[in-house]
Amino acid sequence: MSRPNPDKNLLVSADNVSVELNGNEILLGASLSVAKGEVVTIVGPNGAGKTTLVRAILGLVIPTGGHIYRRPGLNIGYMPQKLHIDPTMPMTVNRFLALGVPAKLAGQGRRKNALDEVGIEHISNSQMHNISGGETQRVMLARALLRDPDFLVLDEPVQGVDITGQADLYRLIRNIRKNRGVGVLMVSHDLHVVMAETDRVICLNRHVCCEGHPETVSKHPEFVQMFGDQVANSIALYPHNHDHHHDVHGDIKGGENG
Repeated sequence: MSRPNPDKNLLVSADNVSVELNGNEILLGASLSVAKGEVVTIVGPNGAGKTTLVRAILGLVIPTGGHIYRRPGLNIGYMPQKLHIDPTMPMTVNRFLALGVPAKLAGQGRRKNALDEVGIEHISNSQMHNISGGETQRVMLARALLRDPDFLVLDEPVQGVDITGQADLYRLIRNIRKNRGVGVLMVSHDLHVVMAETDRVICLNRHVCCEGHPETVSKHPEFVQMFGDQVANSIALYPHNHDHHHDVHGDIKGGENG
């Protein structure tokens, strides 16, 4: 379900989207949008419908209600939540990058550049089952970048990464946004660090409970009720630094993303 949108900076939007699977209502009238150069993060408890909403935006799930808009000709780079590779199967990082990517996008030079951009060119000949969790996530990100995306979708991008590695990976994502001008939609359970690296937060629990810039959302009664006072208060330790300003709804009033 898609309809035109006149905003030239808008990459994707979900308008009042509902999804029912096997008789269960997974999403109830959820809405979000991502513009060029913007980082938007979906947070929420397990079973909140975060991945389902992402899959609907990607066209992998058909909504039972509402509308999805994707800018015509949009290039999407997708980093899924989980990667399963048989440890007995020989698979180098270099070979993995080429799987499922059109040949014209997966040449040796492009693969080298993508690995270099995420800081792991030195492991190109390593076996996938021998690399660390943080390196695996960077390989997945490099694979998404091979498509020269306008829009990056990252489902739990720091899964299996320690706290130091999480901060480094989020800074990398921020730099990719800045250097490439892409829009980024992330799904995350890691509220503490991600709050410092996103422009706007969508708090989802089958419907959108609250949304806006991180400081506003962390103080919202529904966010506090969902995650508890201790989590909400601890987020204040990770200030959201940027060079633009938001209105009371969290929308950017001026300046550039940085």
